[in-house]
Amino acid sequence: MFGYIQPDIPHMYVKDGILYRAMYCGLCKSLGGCCGQRSRLALSYDMTFLSLLLHNIKNTDVKIEQRRCALHPFVRRPVTADDELTSMLACLNTALTYYKLCDDVEDEHKGRAARALFRGAYRKAEERHPQACALIRERMAALSKLEKENCSSPDMAADPFASMMADLTDYCLGEFATEDTRALAYGIGKWVYLIDALDDYEKDVKKGSYNAFYAAFAEEKRADMLQKNGEEVNFVFRSVFAGNAEHLQNIRFYFNHDLTDNIILRGIPAATQRVLCGCKNKVKPYRFSF
Repeated sequence: MFGYIQPDIPHMYVKDGILYRAMYCGLCKSLGGCCGQRSRLALSYDMTFLSLLLHNIKNTDVKIEQRRCALHPFVRRPVTADDELTSMLACLNTALTYYKLCDDVEDEHKGRAARALFRGAYRKAEERHPQACALIRERMAALSKLEKENCSSPDMAADPFASMMADLTDYCLGEFATEDTRALAYGIGKWVYLIDALDDYEKDVKKGSYNAFYAAFAEEKRADMLQKNGEEVNFVFRSVFAGNAEHLQNIRFYFNHDLTDNIILRGIPAATQRVLCGCKNKVKPYRFSF
């Protein structure tokens, strides 16, 4: 359920590419420092985007340094320095990954070893942010309940995950949180849940796992489902895009927001189109030279 929120590279400025990679690497460094080295395996593009968005809304500037790491020991790379918000997001990334692994164990009876490896990292995250981890636990339990009931409404099925993203954004922003920041986070969370369901449609059907679109339309093949219900599926996603664009206009940003605009207004619709066309979606968004 992670890795879908990516920039639209053809329309991204070079300066934004540098910032994106620096934030990605900075979050990776923070994961190792906050939750242990194993937690770095769970680094996600989604949380990198959230870091970019929330730093701007909170008026928290970032400092880019040239540093080495274990994967790139000889060449210094741009890396953002750690700060309180980055550390907080590193803990949330770890907690979200741990509960995703718990969900895999419960629903698909796999991933017990991976969950065990992440248990220590999760405990460190929980020690730092018990309230946020409790929010995640509560929302994931609500999601699991709906899935076990075979909820036939994609909107209802996506609500717990979307609400969780809204709750976590409020938690991170504190006094900077507004109705529009919450609504934007809700919309993006809803999109992540639904695009993952669409991407995994046939895999879920084959394994007998819950899928919101299969529960709604009961077609064995995704192509058949889209052929018969494509307008309804497209309407769901277009509604999310429209809401995101509206709330984005009402949010106060303290710095240049070309990169987050690129991701929200271009990257998310582009990823949706790739999934709808059956193309491989999860690409490396920062693989270009400077």
